[in-house]
Amino acid sequence: MSEYAPSIEKLIESFERLPSIGHKTAARLAFHVLDWNEEQTNEFLNSIVNAKKNLKYCSKCFNITDTDPCPICSNLKRNQDTICVVEDVRDVAAMERTHEFKGVYHVLHGSISPMNGIGPDDIKIKELLARLVGGEVKEVILATNPRVEGEATAMYLSKLIKPLGIKVSRIAHGIPVGGDLEYTDEITLTMISLLPITRFVFPVISTLADVSSGTATTSILFIKLDTTSTCSILRLEIDTILKVLTSSNLVVFNPMEITFP
Repeated sequence: MSEYAPSIEKLIESFERLPSIGHKTAARLAFHVLDWNEEQTNEFLNSIVNAKKNLKYCSKCFNITDTDPCPICSNLKRNQDTICVVEDVRDVAAMERTHEFKGVYHVLHGSISPMNGIGPDDIKIKELLARLVGGEVKEVILATNPRVEGEATAMYLSKLIKPLGIKVSRIAHGIPVGGDLEYTDEITLTMISLLPITRFVFPVISTLADVSSGTATTSILFIKLDTTSTCSILRLEIDTILKVLTSSNLVVFNPMEITFP
């Protein structure tokens, strides 16, 4: 015999369809919704209906948007010659929270995974290549997730894009700022030790003192340096940043590539 009335059971089952929601959590959500007044209930229902009705994929980058093209692709202030390739729409939001990347995006909506029956034709790779044909794109940053499927996808894309004469960069991996070596997994440490040159993707120096005093040795700095880059926190000029990095036992090959000795 059911614990609750059929209507409540149906509502609980509906909440259980959501990811990471078990039966007890679904029951709490269901009874919370039942406590709403009619206005709150209608607002909740309308938000779901409107999202399903109005949201669409951008015809250029395949991000979820209300308008086509999306606000990022239609923004003339964004660098249209730099494309950051990500696996999921939520990755775009994560990158945008840094307020540092000024290019545009391309959402693959997945990664190559033969074990799961997902091949190159099942994600938005053809659409990405179509964007590169015009010759306007100068750099593609591969920001797929650092797992087996993400690395395989990045390698596959790199082999396709490099013959086009377009610069291909891979988002850097390593120990996050504030992280400890003691709690870092072996795979991450191995990847760091195998990287002879660290390509820097975003300006994320925590403090100048950490670098100059040598106390930032447990972190890999991920910065993409060019003639217009600034430190995200200190807002330093490029010449000042290079001077500090050089004095901190970092070898500067050119303003685009820095490696640890």
